[in-house]
Amino acid sequence: MALMESEELDNDLLPYDIGKTSPDILRDIFRTDAYQGTTAGMSDGYTQGNLAVMPESYALDFSRFCQRNPKSCPIVGVSDTGNPLMFTLGQNIDIRTDIPSYNVYRDGSLDCTIPNIRDLWNTDSVAFVIGCSFSFEEALLQGGVPLRHQELGRIVPMYETNINNIKSGPFGGSMVVSMRPMSVADSIRASAITARFPHTHGMPVHIGAPEEIGIKDISQPDWGEPTEFCDNEVPVFWACGVTPQNAIREAGIPLVVTHTPGSMLITDCRSSEV
Repeated sequence: MALMESEELDNDLLPYDIGKTSPDILRDIFRTDAYQGTTAGMSDGYTQGNLAVMPESYALDFSRFCQRNPKSCPIVGVSDTGNPLMFTLGQNIDIRTDIPSYNVYRDGSLDCTIPNIRDLWNTDSVAFVIGCSFSFEEALLQGGVPLRHQELGRIVPMYETNINNIKSGPFGGSMVVSMRPMSVADSIRASAITARFPHTHGMPVHIGAPEEIGIKDISQPDWGEPTEFCDNEVPVFWACGVTPQNAIREAGIPLVVTHTPGSMLITDCRSSEV
């Protein structure tokens, strides 16, 4: 989802250095529904997470699905049934309001995108927060690895692949990956850096040759926005937390809520300590 004109990062809504702004300040802004864009580059050093909310009757199968597919679906938090406060991830985090934008799936199809889910949270709702690669991007930058999507102010491109997930109950489908163009030397450095962050997808699952993992056109991502390549750069692919959305679509559950790709929960947990 691209930022709309009213969501530009330099307007009065976010008069901060967003990389140095604490998660609670940003969540307070998201809670007003005034900002519905990407959280890339926000609150450096803090873990960001993808979201899946579903009825308790599906939660055990989904938990098994995440356990069986840990590269794509590393769980960093699970709510109590019916309790929207994610107390294991920080102070006063309300999963109904504290993400900029939510996708609502009904019977496996995307129904709408909304700024909060107050009216959709039920007494049997369970929320899963899954580690996001945004969390290791600060470490990449500190390691001298440039990130093109941040330079361009875009959402990282994401693609469906031919890498099958291990199924659990109704959840299956294929892995989704995020992609960052890098020089070969930077890709090696990035692999070593991100290996330290298994809770946010760890090291890449593939480097180069997108067709080998079922990506026909690197210029046309399935989610996010296209990026640009410089000379002698290769695509570097990480497992992505949009994978559960792919599984949810195929599962055809009556009602599931996820984050909008690129629009994450920013927790109070330090990425180096999760």
